[in-house]
Amino acid sequence: MHFWRTRWKGPVLDQPVAGLVAWERAWLLVALLMHGATLAAEIFPGSLAGGQGPHGPVMRFGFSVAVSVIFWLAIALYWIESFYARMEGLQMLGLPLAAVFSLLPALFPSQHLVVNAGSMAFRAHFLMAMLAYSLFTLAALHAVLMAVTERRLHRGRLTPLFAGLPPLLTMEALLFRLIHIAFALLTLTLLTGVVFSESMFGKALTFNHKTVFAFLSWAIFAALILGRTLRGWRGRKALRWTMAGFAALVLAYVGSRFVLEVLLGRTS
Repeated sequence: MHFWRTRWKGPVLDQPVAGLVAWERAWLLVALLMHGATLAAEIFPGSLAGGQGPHGPVMRFGFSVAVSVIFWLAIALYWIESFYARMEGLQMLGLPLAAVFSLLPALFPSQHLVVNAGSMAFRAHFLMAMLAYSLFTLAALHAVLMAVTERRLHRGRLTPLFAGLPPLLTMEALLFRLIHIAFALLTLTLLTGVVFSESMFGKALTFNHKTVFAFLSWAIFAALILGRTLRGWRGRKALRWTMAGFAALVLAYVGSRFVLEVLLGRTS
């Protein structure tokens, strides 16, 4: 609400978008801590905290919690990155979405329990997966912002709100920095999933729709990085490949859990 009133409506639209000031950073950190605390309570509810399932410690992690965690991490990474790079435009997309998705666990409570949550291999796999998802989410939001800016620039209607953003080349460099880091984490996630599948999930790797979309996403981002390195892909082509890879990644877990939990009413 604060950014809506001070950045995105009325006369302020005729002024270059402003970065975070010290007290705004502090309050955004407070919001992140509150969001994180509610997520911890949802993932490790009181009845299960410290408890053991038949296969060891358990955690509750379904569609709604996954989306909320991804955007919580994305905004946390934005908060850190904003100290070093101009990312003001992501306020317009990331903050409202994170606020809305923080309510998802209350609207769609999940009963999906994850076993073997105490395994160190699983924890490393889980952390890398969530970080990869979050960085790719930031990259997708960044790509949307670039696409809108480029379209307005070609039409000659670049309002001060967009004119105050970094040059497109700078934004593109930041986009690929996000993609490179996220791709490395996604690669490690898939490798640990393949190597430690039986110890983490109690069964060998199965090529279901989730696995297929995860590897498809990896292949798309690998092709994008190769295209960028060998053929200098940029602009709209790079943005299209970014969004295609992100769409496949969303379908890999969040989309499949949404279908199972919300549309089919199943927990496993």
